[in-house]
Amino acid sequence: AASEAFSQKNINCSIDESLARFAPLMEAARENGIRVRGYVSCVLGCPYEGEVDPAQVARVARELFAMGCYEVSLGDTIGTGTPGKTRQLIEIVSRAVPRDKLAGHFHDTYGQALANIYASLLEGICVFDSSVAGLGGCPYAKGASGNVASEDVLYMLDGLGIDTGIDLEALIAAGQRISDVLGRPNGSRVAKARQHLD
Repeated sequence: AASEAFSQKNINCSIDESLARFAPLMEAARENGIRVRGYVSCVLGCPYEGEVDPAQVARVARELFAMGCYEVSLGDTIGTGTPGKTRQLIEIVSRAVPRDKLAGHFHDTYGQALANIYASLLEGICVFDSSVAGLGGCPYAKGASGNVASEDVLYMLDGLGIDTGIDLEALIAAGQRISDVLGRPNGSRVAKARQHLD
C-alpha cells in the first residue's frame, strides 16, 4: 500500500516492513524463474488517510521495481481517483518506474474507472486489470465497488479502435453466467445494455 494506515489495517505492518517481507519471495521467484508483478494499493486515495501523496506512491513503486518486479500495477483500490489526478500520478510515478513497466487497476466506486483508464492510455499506459461483470471489491473501504467491468473496458477499447483479440459477446456471456451462479447482479453497464436490447 502507499498508505501507512491502510498497510497497518490490511496486513498489520508498516509499508517498509511489508516491502522487507517481499524480499525473500522475490529471491525465491528469481531462483525459480518466476516473473512477479508488483501491486501498489491506495494510489489515489485511502479510506483512513484520505489523499495519498503521489511521491509516496512513486517511492513504493520504485522499491517494487528495484526488487525485480517486471511490472508495477497502480491500484485505485477504493475507486476515488479522477482523470486529472490519475494523469498527475502517472507523471510523477513514471519518473521512478518507466511507463512501459506500469499498469493500472481501477475500481469503479465513483464511476470514474473508465475515465481513469482513458487518462492512463493518454499517458502511455496500456496494461489494465479488470474483472468480468465488475466482480470484487475492497473489504476495508466502505462502499468500494469491484474492479472495473472487463466488458465495459473492452467496449471502450473497441470504440477507440484498439484490437484486444477478445470477443465481446463471449465475455458478456461469461460475465452473466458467473453473476447468475453467484446470485449477484451483473456490474457491467455494457452487459446490462445488451441484455435490454435482446
